[in-house]
Amino acid sequence: QVFSQHCPFLMGPIEGLADMVTPDTDIQVTLSIFELASAAGIPCEVDPALVTALAGHRTEGSSPEEDYKVSCLLLVFVAVSLPLLAADPAATYSPELDGYTNNLHCLAKAIAQVGAALFTVHNKNIESHLKEFLLVCPVSL
Repeated sequence: QVFSQHCPFLMGPIEGLADMVTPDTDIQVTLSIFELASAAGIPCEVDPALVTALAGHRTEGSSPEEDYKVSCLLLVFVAVSLPLLAADPAATYSPELDGYTNNLHCLAKAIAQVGAALFTVHNKNIESHLKEFLLVCPVSL
């Protein structure tokens, strides 16, 4: 906010670039724009640092298809484990913390960010995979 007030001529183009990103934009261009926007303090749909970290930790000797399947299975595992997390005795709301004692309130953002980064690494449609995740969740609940 301070940067926008003191350097609007610099922040304006960066915000404009970030607003122009669509799902059809090339993944490398999208990551470059998000990295610039993130460095300027603008929140992004996909965390470029997380994408870089996940891309660097691919399993050696496995094909990209296998890594993609593991990413999909990770979301299924999270969806199936949601009832167990919700039934955990530490999943109680604490007014002094303004959240849950086991940080359960952070789970939705974590799923969205990690899912977006995983499927960005594999150059897949993030929205469709997160919709599939939402379809699997009620089955396990």
